[in-house]
Amino acid sequence: HSEATENSLESSLRRLKCHFTWNLGGENSLDDFEDRVCHQTELQNGEFKATAYNLLAYIKHHRGRGEEALECLRQAEGLIQQQHPDQAEIRSLVTWGNYAWVYYHMGRHSEAQVYVDKVRETCKKFSSPYRMESPELDSEEGWSRLKCGSKYTERAKACFEKCLEKCPNHPEYTSGLAICSYRLDEWSGPKNPINALRQAIRLNPDNQYIKVLLALKLQKMNEEGEAESLVEEAVEKAPCAIDVLRGAAMLYRKKNDVDKAIELLTRAVECSPNNPYLHCHLGVCYRAKVLEYEKRGLSRRYGEREDYQELIRRAVGHLKRADELNGNLANVGSFLACLHHRVGQYEEAEYYFQREFSKELTAVDRQVLHLRYGNFQWFQMKCESKAIHHFLEGVKINQDPKATGKMEKKLRGIADTRLSINGDDPEALRILACLEELNEKRQPADENSERGASSGRLSPSASFVE
Repeated sequence: HSEATENSLESSLRRLKCHFTWNLGGENSLDDFEDRVCHQTELQNGEFKATAYNLLAYIKHHRGRGEEALECLRQAEGLIQQQHPDQAEIRSLVTWGNYAWVYYHMGRHSEAQVYVDKVRETCKKFSSPYRMESPELDSEEGWSRLKCGSKYTERAKACFEKCLEKCPNHPEYTSGLAICSYRLDEWSGPKNPINALRQAIRLNPDNQYIKVLLALKLQKMNEEGEAESLVEEAVEKAPCAIDVLRGAAMLYRKKNDVDKAIELLTRAVECSPNNPYLHCHLGVCYRAKVLEYEKRGLSRRYGEREDYQELIRRAVGHLKRADELNGNLANVGSFLACLHHRVGQYEEAEYYFQREFSKELTAVDRQVLHLRYGNFQWFQMKCESKAIHHFLEGVKINQDPKATGKMEKKLRGIADTRLSINGDDPEALRILACLEELNEKRQPADENSERGASSGRLSPSASFVE
């Protein structure tokens, strides 16, 4: 009898619409998945907190922390009661399904059955046992998939389109579809989400994040005036919304107003002090000011040197904090290395360079790392042989045209200098032969190599080369 009961329970569980039947996370490690849910993706604000708690419960379960998973579900249930008192029952179906699965895996089958029964009784009211077709359920799946990263965006879009078939012009579902359209435009090429974003704003004028996404699109179309006006309005109305502040900072960073970007990101860090991405973006902005000081010749000017040193300290402080919170962020190690060597801390620079080389990097990131390390060996360590080696390795990768051009120029300069001393210099002739061979083999650089630099996630990109 107990075996038959358990089989019946398992069968019921598999029919539930919830995170355990949506197969989220995939090949990502639990650490990466949790980091994405908590920090990396947008949608960090209040109206999505119940979705976040449901996802965290799913993650806690997979870590073997059943009691913590149950606490997350209690938080989600409480938020749903607060935010949707008139729809609490139907909007709790996903959470109840998650409760059932967690209790089942904890071996507490009677409690799992209680939640299965709650789902069944609610669904019966809408004439479908266990698994009802409901825009509220499809919407919850859509928001959950949106928080799980870019590979889930197409499926999330389908969820919101299904919702809108039943509830045309619904503000929440229209906003979800608009965010999907924005993301797919970033990742998949020539699709224009402008109309979807404008419609979402018309139907849901209180969603400030949508305004920022529209502003970023308009900025790309050189509609700077409307873009900045939208961002100013969004920041004024949502002064502590992390995704609004982060997106607004991106807009100002792209128009080279680094001070305004720093102001907004500083405010975001005050609201979310343990978000590694915010610290990383702040560090990158301070680093941009360091490079600007050098470009304008201020780094050695009397009266400006102290400000220059302070900018380096702030850049290093935020990048180190980002590194402490998440040691896998791309480029942070090489950024820190380059900042350390600017103040003569060569051992620290070497440490961060070598640590970066030990990581699994994209082709673009590895190429830029060879450029930075080659520069370090050439200018700071005065080691021509290592510089040549890394410049050649970087040119071979040939994914970032700007980096390739810089390394080719440096290599040709080294070869020309050596040949001016000895017309038969074997190392110079080897360099030129390698460059000629590489040019013959060269394929066009990947057009998408720097897409991360312009995505809505404000990713710290390898395109910040030196």
